[in-house]
Amino acid sequence: MTWLCRIMQPLRGILFKILSVMTFMCMASLIKAASAEVPPGQAVFFRSFFALPIILGWLLIRGEIRDGWKTSNPIGHVWRGLIGTMGMGFGFTGLALLPLPEVTAIGYAAPLLVVVFAAMFLGENVRLFRLSVVGLGLIGVLIVLSPRLSLGEEVSASETLGAVVVLMGAVMAALAQVFVRRLVRSESTAAIVFWFSLTSSTLALFSIPWGWVMPSPVVIAMLVSAGLLGGVGQILMTSSYRYADASLVAPFDYVSMIFALLIGYFIFDEVPTITMIFGASIVMSAGVLIIWRERQLGLERSQQRKAMGQLGGK
Repeated sequence: MTWLCRIMQPLRGILFKILSVMTFMCMASLIKAASAEVPPGQAVFFRSFFALPIILGWLLIRGEIRDGWKTSNPIGHVWRGLIGTMGMGFGFTGLALLPLPEVTAIGYAAPLLVVVFAAMFLGENVRLFRLSVVGLGLIGVLIVLSPRLSLGEEVSASETLGAVVVLMGAVMAALAQVFVRRLVRSESTAAIVFWFSLTSSTLALFSIPWGWVMPSPVVIAMLVSAGLLGGVGQILMTSSYRYADASLVAPFDYVSMIFALLIGYFIFDEVPTITMIFGASIVMSAGVLIIWRERQLGLERSQQRKAMGQLGGK
């Protein structure tokens, strides 16, 4: 039975990760559908506020409700919330202006940029291999962006704006991950998840002067569902890392492209271009290479600690 548990645990982690990716993609689709009627700031509020009941219920079931409230770094949560909310707002703006697969592909720049920002702001040692892979991935992002960054008869100003704001959203998402890496040094996962939803809900209210509207009942249902799905997706993602190593489940983030292509084609009548698929393939390959390298470095560090421990015991 022990060997069966060893097999089932990682498989469960992978399953939770794929389910979380699918859930987040459904959430993005609802936001995209609602974007014709509501501004991005209002969508951010619904996404964040209606995730709170799901998150609080999950913390209550796990007996971690007190951990969710407790924090020794409130300013850190505010900064993470500010950067994360801006990233979400940029991303939602892009959903209104660009096809879903394209937004997804550009968003893959975030984990690449995390490597750069971690070196800049956290002092992490980044060697030539990872920097080269990041450069390769960013070339892929530029390939995806290239058709949108040249104004012409076939490219509108709104599409160019969409490409820029989605890229900005990826930058903000990467910075938010750097803040999370700082927060995990002193804060629990429960606190990080809870305070982000609360902070982003509050910050989204400041966008009211920029044109909130009274949506139709159908759109309200979409927005509420998006918030609930966001909470469920967060729980599924967190659970995936409980059952399997991050290096094992992280590559399954790229399953989102399959869902994006299917939803874009069948729901929004969006046909992907060869340029987008080619660029996205390069970005995804770079992302997988970085994850593989992180795993190798983790194994090397583990072996070094083990060796030092053996030397220390002699």
